[in-house]
Parts: sequence; C-alpha cells; structure tokens
Amino acid sequence: MKEHIASGYPPIENYGVVGNLHTVALVGIHGSIDFMCFPRFDSPSIFASLLDKNKGGSFQITPELDDVDHKQMYLPDTNILLSRFLAYDGMVEITDFMPVREIEQECVLIRKVTVIRGEVKLKMNCAPRFDYARADHEVSQHDENEVVFTSQGDDGTICKLLSDVPLQVEEKDAKAEFTLKEKESVHFLLIALSDGSRELPFEDQLDAFVDKSFTETLNYWKKWVGKSSYKGRWMDMVHRSALTLKLLTSHDFGSPVAAATFGLPEEVGGTRNWDYRYTWIRDAAFTMFAFIRLGFNKEVSNFGRWVLKQFEKNIDEEHKLQLMYSISGESELTEEELDHLEGYRQSRPVRIGNGAYDQKQLDIYGELMDSIYLFDKYGEPITYHFWEKLVPLINYVCEHWQDTDHGIWEIRAEQVEFLYSRVMCWVALDRAIRLAEKRSFPYDWDYWRSTRSKIFEDVYYNFWDDELQSFVQYKGAKTLDASTLLMPMVRFISPYDPRWRKTLEAIEKELVTETLVYRYNNDKSDDGIEGDEGTFSMCSFWYVECLCRGGQLEKARLYFEKMLGYANHLGLYAEEIGLRGEQLGNFPQAFTHLGLISAAFTLNRALEKAKKS
Repeated sequence: MKEHIASGYPPIENYGVVGNLHTVALVGIHGSIDFMCFPRFDSPSIFASLLDKNKGGSFQITPELDDVDHKQMYLPDTNILLSRFLAYDGMVEITDFMPVREIEQECVLIRKVTVIRGEVKLKMNCAPRFDYARADHEVSQHDENEVVFTSQGDDGTICKLLSDVPLQVEEKDAKAEFTLKEKESVHFLLIALSDGSRELPFEDQLDAFVDKSFTETLNYWKKWVGKSSYKGRWMDMVHRSALTLKLLTSHDFGSPVAAATFGLPEEVGGTRNWDYRYTWIRDAAFTMFAFIRLGFNKEVSNFGRWVLKQFEKNIDEEHKLQLMYSISGESELTEEELDHLEGYRQSRPVRIGNGAYDQKQLDIYGELMDSIYLFDKYGEPITYHFWEKLVPLINYVCEHWQDTDHGIWEIRAEQVEFLYSRVMCWVALDRAIRLAEKRSFPYDWDYWRSTRSKIFEDVYYNFWDDELQSFVQYKGAKTLDASTLLMPMVRFISPYDPRWRKTLEAIEKELVTETLVYRYNNDKSDDGIEGDEGTFSMCSFWYVECLCRGGQLEKARLYFEKMLGYANHLGLYAEEIGLRGEQLGNFPQAFTHLGLISAAFTLNRALEKAKKS
C-alpha cells in the first residue's frame, strides 16, 4: 500500500463509487474524485488521474489536518458515500452523491463538506481534463461562486462548478481555500448542462437544492433496495452488490455496463488493460439473473426491451448476435490506445473501445436464452413477437454449434472449439425448448431436440480427457479452465456425476488456491496476450457455488465468507485479486458482484434446507 501511495497512485480498492444511472464517479478515501466520464458511462472522461496522475484531471477536497485517519462508508442501503478525515485537531466529513435524473444531460455531482469537530482549513481544486485529457478547455467566471469549463474538443462538454464559497481560476482550474467551524458546511456542485445551455437545471438556492436532492436521493436508493425479496444471510453484502449492479445499469436504455472504468490493469505494469464501459450480452444476462433472484423484475423488463431493439436493429442476415454493444446499442466499438496517458502505475497501453466487439463467441446465446427463460418463469411472460425474434437465433446455434470461436475469455489467439461455448450452445437449445413447451410456441421439434442431444454427447465424450481425468478447456487440449465450473450451475451435468467430481478435483489442484481461483493457467494456455493476471473473483464465487451444489456445504460456506474478506472497505470488488490481495482490473466489476449474489442465494437456500432436515 505504501508503494502505491509513493507512486502517486492509491490502491484501486481505496475507492468508492457514486452515480445517477447515467454515469459514475470514483471517490477516493482521501477525498479526491479521480475518475469520471460525463455525461454517460461511455462518454469521454473529464477526470482520469487514476490513469495518469499528472494529466488525467481530478476534483480534490483536502483538509489541512495532521496525522489523519481516513474512513469511508455508504449510508446504509444507499449509494450516498461519506468520506471522513479524523484527526486530533479536527474531524471533516465529505458527502458525495449524484441525484437520479431522467435526463442524462442534466447530470449533477454534489459534494458537501462538513466539519464535525474543531475549526479546519480546507482546499478545493477542480481540474477537469476533457476528452480523455486530449482536449484543451476554456474557463469563464461569471461571479465569485460560479465557474464554467468548456471543452474545445470533439466531446463539446460544458461543465459548471458552483459553490457557496468564493472560487478562483488558476491555470484553467478552479480553486478555493476556506475555513469551517464546527457544524458548518460548504457545497460544491459540478453540473453537465444539457444542449450546451448555461442555464441551471434548478431554481432553488444552493443549500436548499442540496438538502432537497440529498433527501430525494436517499429515499430513491432505500426505496429501490427495499423491493428486494432476499431475506437470507449476508444481506448487507448481497444488497451492496445489488446496489452496485443498479449503479452500473443505464436508466435510459436498461443496459448494464461490465464495469465503471477503462484501462485499469489486470497486472500492474502489464498490457491487459481493457475498456469495460459497454454492454456484454453475457454479463448483462447474468446480471438479469441476479436481479431476478432478488425480485427486481423491472430491471429485467427494461433489459428485455433493449435486447429486442438489438434484434430489430443489429442482427445481420445470418441472425448472428454480437457479443457486446454500446449501452445505446451501437455495434462498432473500435479499439484505440491513448498513448498520452501513462496508465495506472505505468500500466500501458490505456485503451478505449474494445477490439473484441466483433469476435465470434457462441456462448452468448446460452446466457441470453437462460435469462429470457428465467424472466418468463419468474417475471412476466414473453410475447410471441419476442419469440419470433428468438427462433432464428436458435436455428443459428443449431447450424453453428460446432464452429470454433474466441470463447468467454475473448482470447486474441487462434479460434478453437471451447468447451464452455459448446455447453452454452446446449443451454440455448435446452432453454428455448423448455420455453416453447411451457408456452406452446411453435418450433422445429425434431431439429432442436436432436441438436441438443448431439451437443451433449459431443461435450460429454469428446471434451473428456482420460489422462487428466477432467473435462478440458477446448477439444484436444491438455489444459483446464475455470469456466468449466458453470457446467453443473447451468444444469448441464449433475454435481454428483463421477466425471464432474473428477473435474472439480482437477480444477482444485490446478487453478485453486483455497478460495482464490485462476481462470486458466497462463503458462499452459496461449490466449494471444502478453503478461500475467490475478485470480478472477467471479470464478471464486462459481467455485463456492459448485461446492455447495455438490454437497460440500460447510466448505462452501467457509470459502464464501473468506472470499467476502477480499472486498474493499465498502464491499466492492474489481475483476481480480493480486498476489498481495490487492484489487486489480476495472472497478467495480459487475460480473464479480453478480457472482457473489448467486453464490449467496444458492448457499443460503442450501443452509436453510439443511437446518430443516
């Protein structure tokens, strides 16, 4: 941790996240906003010092206190974040939140600074760097409490900073120095204005608007999470994960992003630095599964409408589904390297866009059909119009299930026949058949059922290695893959099947260190990408769920609860865990949090059943 701070880059886990269902901001335990895109998740950044401490831009509020302890917490059942500075000569609290608004262009970030004890001098420095720190900007000051930043880049972003203390402009940044006595507060509002307008989206006095917005935001989040049907163990962690997934889901489109950030490394100093601010069909389908389990059916309905739009707009003449889209449904996500940014702790390149968008990944059909099947079962019946859009996709799976692809991990090496892709093709057919039978929808009975049987037999016999006594990563391989853990979870195979038990033992030997799980062995699997990586936290939660389903209930509970200890101080996870237990990769990551929800749900249900027996 000291090494991180000495390098000028706080640990990734030292951040909380606030948002308004259009975008998010990462707020450090040290009081600085070091990452934010305006006005949308996938818009260009205005603060990105997490990716370049000198060029990226930040929004800092710093009390002048000696020997400070830092604490950070969410107000319970909300996404309102408190950052506290605790010292003998004073105590300061910063409240950060974003009011939930229907219009993304009226995006407001609110920072309230309060002195709890003592008399404290503070400094504020708002230093936006527009268009991923590529664009210059102009600054104008209309009065002593208002500064307007106007980007000169293609993004055309206009932001207004308001405060009830005087602001000064220095070198195109806004600064303030002020002193607060006990119980006194100061407010800072950063506003992205709609259509280039300089008019404020409110008419209240500043303090009245902040108080009103705080109450509305507090009630919004409490009301939302209060609709959860989950009443089991680890409720705080489950609901924190649900609140995080909701934060990462677009209000306008119903589509969740895979993570809040781009460019954070899977290995410090390495090159595995990707942009996750898009909607993966796979991640989104699993997110909807998590929402269904918690009773949030409205979110699933909204995502269903987004999927239907993709069917109508983006499915080509071969009825192929793209593996990811922008949150608004754009299909082209050209990858680009931001060479002017040094990257988090010199982890380069920093990428925006994602070159995997046009990869072939056959598993996405299975995840999508599984979520649609579950929504029809637990949410609301799908329409026949929707079914008509699904049928060509299932026929596509019937025709192409034997194809090679890039797989769930989006390798950038040669395509192969991945086991996971094959299993999920089986899931696509299985759920489609079950749905058609339940709803009496027409379908090609012989073709779909015979194909489902062929896929099962191909996986069961041709992906099994007698020497390894395990199912392997791809046909003919001598390597294992943690995605195999999903085989019993999607009900492809019984968790008590002898072949599965042997496979789990092999995975434990090869990929598992207690509760931490690697997705595959980099030394044995060529994924076409240089460098190493940490353990994948979602794979750890898959492992826990497999233990639970296989009857190893106490071991599953122990490992689940130990895995909770790898969350940061707020209950948030990035994608991976490093060698020192640090968070690595984009943050917070949806896949990890939905994996936590699924494992908790399954484990709690099994414990309740065991208690009654």
